Amino acid sequence: MTFYKKFYQMLAVASVAVLLGSCGSTKDVPYFQNAETVDLSKSATLYDARIMPKDQITITVSTTNDEAAAPFNMTVPTPLSVGQRNSYSQPMLQTYLVDNNGFINFPILGALKVGGMTKTECENMIQEKIRPYMASTENPIVTVRMTGYQISVIGEVNRPGTFTVSREKITVLEALAQAGDLTIYGQRKNVQLIREDANGQKSIHFLDLTDANLINSPYYYMQQNDVINVTPNKVKAQNSSVGSMTTLWFSATSILISLTSLLYNILKK
Repeated sequence: MTFYKKFYQMLAVASVAVLLGSCGSTKDVPYFQNAETVDLSKSATLYDARIMPKDQITITVSTTNDEAAAPFNMTVPTPLSVGQRNSYSQPMLQTYLVDNNGFINFPILGALKVGGMTKTECENMIQEKIRPYMASTENPIVTVRMTGYQISVIGEVNRPGTFTVSREKITVLEALAQAGDLTIYGQRKNVQLIREDANGQKSIHFLDLTDANLINSPYYYMQQNDVINVTPNKVKAQNSSVGSMTTLWFSATSILISLTSLLYNILKK
């Protein structure tokens, strides 16, 4: 019985070691650990997204005289199926796709370079260009909206996916909140932000969510089509290895116990 007692003690110690190996430190879990030391005056600027190639935008021109604005407000009918017949709902504003060179083809005015502009800059530019086509008493109002502002969050988050940003402004933290926050296994000190500029050049930036100075980073606000990748920490990697071998380990242990019991009974005789 002494042999069995020692064997089971060794088995218990091995099991505890495996469990302890899967435990990690919680010191890297909280966000913004040094928040009290950050100079927030550096972040006192309002972010305004810029129009990028492949963006989709709508442009509305409003005037006191509807007929004056009509040539600049292209609409498209929306087909609806009613039984066996096709009907059309209220027309919707034309969506303009920005080409790779940053241009759109706008009614009357033709090709317009809008890539790289903020919405306000684009509105002011179009407003000045359409004035000559209107009476001097008209003061046209131009409204530009982005309809395809999307960001993606992948990796160690609870709800990975692609999200549409309705207000055309989102921070890294808000994007992670959309994805259900990081899992306990996500690396908070090494979050990857993948970005493509107006020329198609890709870049990867590493963000530390435990450092409150992230608020002052140029990557705190996300651009359209940005991708956040949260990589797993060492604990997750270890658990993955342990998980894949646990069944084999316990199977081998069971076989060893059976053989030991059989050998013990044979020798005891």
